[in-house]
Amino acid sequence: MSAPVIVVGHKNPDNDSICAAVGYAYLKNELARRAAGDGEPSRVYVPARLGPLPPESAWVLEENGVPAPEIVSHVHARVGDVMTPNPISIGHDATLLEAGRLLRQHNVRALVVTNDDGTYRGLITTRMIAERYIAATDALEDGNMNEMAVAGNLIASLGQKVDDITETDVLVLDKEGLLKEAIEDLMASELREAVVLNDDGLAIGIVTRSDVAVRPKRKVVLVDHNETRQAANGIEEAEIVEIIDHHRIADVMTANPIQFLNLPVGSTATIVTMEFRKYGVEIPPTIARVLLSAIMTDTVILKSPTTTPVDHEQVAYLADIAGVDPTEFGLAVFKCRGGEDNMSVDKLVGADAKEFQIGDATVLIAQHETVDLPAVMKREEEIREHMRRLRDDHNYEFVLLLVTDIVAEGSQFLCEGNRRIVNRVFGIECTGEGGTWMPGVLSRKKQVAARILGA
Repeated sequence: MSAPVIVVGHKNPDNDSICAAVGYAYLKNELARRAAGDGEPSRVYVPARLGPLPPESAWVLEENGVPAPEIVSHVHARVGDVMTPNPISIGHDATLLEAGRLLRQHNVRALVVTNDDGTYRGLITTRMIAERYIAATDALEDGNMNEMAVAGNLIASLGQKVDDITETDVLVLDKEGLLKEAIEDLMASELREAVVLNDDGLAIGIVTRSDVAVRPKRKVVLVDHNETRQAANGIEEAEIVEIIDHHRIADVMTANPIQFLNLPVGSTATIVTMEFRKYGVEIPPTIARVLLSAIMTDTVILKSPTTTPVDHEQVAYLADIAGVDPTEFGLAVFKCRGGEDNMSVDKLVGADAKEFQIGDATVLIAQHETVDLPAVMKREEEIREHMRRLRDDHNYEFVLLLVTDIVAEGSQFLCEGNRRIVNRVFGIECTGEGGTWMPGVLSRKKQVAARILGA
């Protein structure tokens, strides 16, 4: 089976980014099983994330018994992508005859030598065994032995213990280590092989110089973004095989044509739901609730101006499968965010923050959705101080925070940095303390970022 395909959303993941990855990975795995029939699927899709789970994502996943996507720090090629897994092993007290048989039987050039408890001890290779025989023939040329003595020595060596010629000075690699760094180490090593160990000291893989010559690319499906600055580190080295998104088309490039679904709807989960229906794949109630939660958060319970009739249709479809009232369910999801009094300011400001490029300048536009605006605004001084630190640390032109009240259907604008840009675009005086109330502004993408980027 080939290496798994990573289905992943953007940095600082929001609920749509997490749930779309979960839902789309489930769909792709079902389609792969359908294509395989009675056989083994040729490809597996694994949902992943680039940061911590938002509270509402953690809640909806746990409530429905759906595992959280695994966290990945990058999509650079790793040692694990090229290693030969489950290497053939032999006990240290076995004979060279047994080692030779295993090497020939499995058509490999190296065996892992193990201790009595199965842990890694060293390596024995065809080259080491060959050198043992060559040493015997050298004795013949030196005149130290006659042919019969050399032959007897070679026959006796078949019963020699593996331990006698085991190489213990072997390069040890980490499965998650960067391949490009491992290549440098392996090329500098005297041996042509390296081993990969797990935390228990067991050998789980072998890497040879031939393996690293392949230079594989990890396969990735992007959901809820198509912009390199929001993508996983190493995306330029990966092979993007699909993109499912509802944002503007940005700067992600691919070497080959791919499926790129980019629709003007309120949520990536809306598109994922449409794909389930297109292919006639049944959505389990658990996955339906996961996808429904994403649509409801991204469309602010269908109140956002990004909401379309298509979103309403998919919400009705998912709510019927999930057996819930969509509005009540959406409010329950939003209430999971709660705890604004105790939430760290870094999380409050940065959990849903995205960078945007305006000419040569970079800006940060963050959004925090709440059902208790006064509780957030009581922390305004602390919030602004954190925003100023972000501005200074990252050299942003400005940091804009939308504190969105989903009940009152509007957003309080808090801005630190060059406020003139925000003031000019929106015709306001966002002068500082207290911020500026913007009625009807619920969508960062459509009502804020688009206007600023187009100014």
